Amino acid sequence: MTSIELHAAHRDDQATIENLMQFYTYDFSEWLPLTLGEYGLFHLRPLPNYWRKPATRPFLIRVDGELAGFVSVDDDVHLPGAHYNLGYLFVSRRFRGQGVAKFVVSTLLSRFPGQWQIFHIEANPPARLFWHAVMPELSTGRFTRHSLMIEGYPCTFYRFETPPPLS
Repeated sequence: MTSIELHAAHRDDQATIENLMQFYTYDFSEWLPLTLGEYGLFHLRPLPNYWRKPATRPFLIRVDGELAGFVSVDDDVHLPGAHYNLGYLFVSRRFRGQGVAKFVVSTLLSRFPGQWQIFHIEANPPARLFWHAVMPELSTGRFTRHSLMIEGYPCTFYRFETPPPLS
């Protein structure tokens, strides 16, 4: 049986997340015109303000104790009434298709009850298929879908509410 864990990232974990961002960006380079720099690394936008925001909560994902990715929750919302946004979600290729991402998102939704938005760029077929498949279950079928342009890219947004835990 596989053990999936979500650990709150600390200041010391920022370098790990920045390293994982290279793989995240590599995956996106299949669908977006992202280029490698002269030293073989992608030019990442510096995100120190993003990681320092009190509303930004980064997590490391571990599968059977092994680092498997990262995820972040923030308040960078584009839909009225939403309070939480899934900022980044990266699961290493080796762990994809095993329920890791679904477990991670489900865990976050239960930790942060309230109004959510989750989105993906339309140019990313695996994300489109994943969210289309899991959104009905994660939101108990109560979600709305919206199309917006973000930084010039067509995106699909899902908006829904997660209830607080039962006492």
